[in-house]
Amino acid sequence: MDRLSGLDASFLYLETPEQLMHVCAVLVLDVGTMPGGYSFDSMRAIIDERSRDVAVFRRKIKRVPLRIDHPVWVEDDHFDIDRHVHRMALPAPGGYQELVELAGHLAGQPLDRGRPLWQMYVIEGYADGKVAIFTKMHHATVDGVSGANLISHLCSLEPDAPPLAVGDRSFPRKPGDLELIGRSLLSSVAKPVLAAKLLQPSARLVTRTVGRARSGTAMAAPFTAPRTSFNGTITGHRTVGYADMSLEDVKTVRKATGSTVNDVVLTVAGGALRSYLDDRRELPETTLTATVPVSVRDRSVRVEGANKVSALFAKLGTDIDDPIERLAAISEANRHAKEHHDAIGADTLQDWAQFAAPRTFGLAMRAYAGLRLAERHPVVHNLVISNVPGPPVSLYFGGARIDALYPLGPVFHGAGINVTVMSHAGDINVGVMACRESMPDVADFVNRFPHALEALRSAALR
Repeated sequence: MDRLSGLDASFLYLETPEQLMHVCAVLVLDVGTMPGGYSFDSMRAIIDERSRDVAVFRRKIKRVPLRIDHPVWVEDDHFDIDRHVHRMALPAPGGYQELVELAGHLAGQPLDRGRPLWQMYVIEGYADGKVAIFTKMHHATVDGVSGANLISHLCSLEPDAPPLAVGDRSFPRKPGDLELIGRSLLSSVAKPVLAAKLLQPSARLVTRTVGRARSGTAMAAPFTAPRTSFNGTITGHRTVGYADMSLEDVKTVRKATGSTVNDVVLTVAGGALRSYLDDRRELPETTLTATVPVSVRDRSVRVEGANKVSALFAKLGTDIDDPIERLAAISEANRHAKEHHDAIGADTLQDWAQFAAPRTFGLAMRAYAGLRLAERHPVVHNLVISNVPGPPVSLYFGGARIDALYPLGPVFHGAGINVTVMSHAGDINVGVMACRESMPDVADFVNRFPHALEALRSAALR
């Protein structure tokens, strides 16, 4: 029986009609490299064939009766590729604006929980004869790293080469309702024992955190972020934007300053946010704070679960005008934050997430949204920023060369924008997802990233 981990299941419980918990991406494809030429039928057939042996694409959730425990994964006996791969076309002139408007609309549509939790939209009529693919997969199924790895099941290094990875289509047998109830009751009995084991190390962690805070070596604290126009209750409307940066420019700054790629990315994000808010006369006097997801896949001892992530809080230096000074402040803060984060057990978040109750967690989330509580308590964080390592070389999706891959993460009540960056074949693709009411003009924000990087590079080379 393949039971969802508490962390995976939490993304199901967090979901409301306004707070959709799927991760998305926009792939821009040069279909001129496809052997035999492009057609939608051939593209759909390739996706069908290459997803056939990957369990993630063919499984759906089965709820435990009475919702007394986390759901389980089972194979969809009635899987139909036509319910997951769809054909669309952009209106003329088929440029950036038309694509992001369609992507924002698709991002605001929930996934059907009665089927495998993914969708792909093959979008024709994009600029220069290219085709875009908009993908959507629930966070209960993938995190940033596993989502990037999943691409390898569909991609190859050459147009006519086999996929980079071979899937495992092994499914557990389907449990009956009585078995699910019985196993869930046993799991409930064991939870007090698990809680007792977690209390002592968690108490030690709190003590160490207090000590780090007193010495000034703790990561940024939640609930200390300033309030901005995108820190409130979100709606179900989405806007999307994307831009490109040079990975070589990022590496140039890293070498010149002795920082890390992640330091540079956060500094650029801070510069873009500072510029955006300053032009709107909304720039707070204190720095914005971001939640930065961190993969613990290489440190986790847990076999189960698709999500192997933790998170740290990072100050973005939006109160610092000089980009080099901002980078220095972020680099120092990130060193402390990493040391602080590494002192936390890799599986701590996963272990405590086991106690998320299916019924009460979901009801609490709906009450939180309905009462607009995100606007009544101090701001936890201003936004989410993810830095996902991508392929260093060009990949081919169904024989079509991927020219760009823009990742898009979910937004939350209290933090209405999400910035995700992914390196790809010498570029850094920046994707921004936002609640439309929180940030109506995403392009105005995301287009500031290349300018912020150039300002940082120029300052670093002086």
